[in-house]
Amino acid sequence: MPKPIPSPPPGFDDLSVEERIDFVQSLWDHIAAIPKQVPVPDWHRRIIRERLESYRADHTAGRPWADVRTEIEAKLRDR
Repeated sequence: MPKPIPSPPPGFDDLSVEERIDFVQSLWDHIAAIPKQVPVPDWHRRIIRERLESYRADHTAGRPWADVRTEIEAKLRDR
């Protein structure tokens, strides 16, 4: 049985928001270092199947990644 971990861990509330985000990102990076161990929920798989079916039905409905990325970057710059 896994040892219970206090939530949040000791000292977490003393960190700045930026430090908390860095902490959480570091945890995720540690978990994601072995992708085969990260479970993929069924609802993620359903969404992927739906989007692939939609794309296969109409190849013109999507947008190139470069265009989407440029749009996202512009929105982030405008914040």
